This record gives sequence, structure tokens and C-alpha cells, in this order.
Amino acid sequence: MMLKFFKVLPLFLFVNFTYSQTSKCQNKAGDAPLDWAILYKAPGQDTGKIILAGAAASWDNGATALMNAERHSFGKTLEHVVGNNDRIKFLAYNNAPPRVPKVKTKSNSKGVIVLSTAADAAAWIVHTVPGFPAAKTGYTWPVAENARGHLLICLTISESQINAIAASLLLVQPLVHYNDIPETETAAMPYFNKLKEGRTPTLPPFTSKRSIRTENAGGPVTVHIYSKSETSKYGTHI
Repeated sequence: MMLKFFKVLPLFLFVNFTYSQTSKCQNKAGDAPLDWAILYKAPGQDTGKIILAGAAASWDNGATALMNAERHSFGKTLEHVVGNNDRIKFLAYNNAPPRVPKVKTKSNSKGVIVLSTAADAAAWIVHTVPGFPAAKTGYTWPVAENARGHLLICLTISESQINAIAASLLLVQPLVHYNDIPETETAAMPYFNKLKEGRTPTLPPFTSKRSIRTENAGGPVTVHIYSKSETSKYGTHI
């Protein structure tokens, strides 16, 4: 079944082109790139149910516990977010950033935009996990969050889609706590540059609907992003 669009998570609740680099979504075992992946972890569990591109909309058990860095989809996707790679760069936002207690923000958004500087290979990860992932400090799943339910979504995209994502994020004013994407990659992305600088929209419209497409040329998924500013009465979903 080809998914035509996602409408699964409020935005404010909410990577492998060579053997050693990952900037795309990954399969259940984390050993092959995919167009998209969605993982749901139920409260009180340390593993999740995962649904993957090409899996006929069938939920499957996760390959391993989320506290393990290896052999699961999101652990591999985030490999060069939590570790170093000169060719993988990313922007991370989280209203509860790692190791920063009791931050006041206007947004509940959590996610990562990751890309390769050596190829047109990128991903957008949207999730609900506070304090995760911590940039460049090794993979650490917050064990306290096992008591709660969480959702993680990964979309493999081309870099041309990043500016539209950034435009939607601007309206919800996420707390960007890490960015090392070079300006050479974002020179033609005015909304991304505003996002990384922490700017906020000052003129209407204060709501927006934008669409992006996943990377798979043979069967891309269209993703509709509905976003709003804090002054708008409308909801925000992807």
C-alpha cells in the first residue's frame, strides 16, 4: 500500500548513502535505507512497534530495545547525530533539550533535520521524546521515558524539501539547540536560515499548509504539514 499522506502527530508534539554514513531513514535492523519509518513505543515498554515503507502497512516488533544504539531503525538513522562524521550535518530542536532543565518555550516541537554534504541525501525525524537525541555525545535513550508512550517518525527527503519544512517550523517557534549545517548547504533556503537564527514570523499569514515529498522516485509519499503560530486558533499536524 502506498501512503498518500500522513496526518499523525501535532507538530508541536512532535539516515546511509555509503557504508559509513547515514543521512536517510533505515529499516527495522538499521542495515538498509528506506523512504520512511514510523515507530510507536507503548507506555511501560522499552521496545516499539514499527511500520516501514514497503511493508504493506503492517506493524512489526522493533528489532531491539530503544536503549540500544545498534540494530534498530532510529538508532542507525541518528548514528551521526549522536556521533561525529564530517559529511553528516544536522539541526536539532526540542522544547526539553538535553541536559538543560526547565526551559520555557512557546513550542512542544521535537525533531532533527539531517543531511549529507557529499550527496543529496537527507531526512526529517519528528518525535515526542524529551532530551533526545543528545548531539555528539553518544547514543543515550532516556530510560525514564520508557514509562511513557512515544512516537518517532522518519522521512527520507531530498535537500530541496528542507526549506518548506523550515517554513512550517518557523510558525511554531521550536527551540533549536544544535545546528552545524554549513551555509554553503542552505544559501538558497531563506526559511531554514531564519529558523536556525531563531527568528519568528511578524507578518501574516500565521497559519500555513505546505506539502513535501519523500525521496523515493518510484513511489514518493506526499506529506502535508499544517502549522500555526501561537496566536492562531488552528491546529498543526503532519
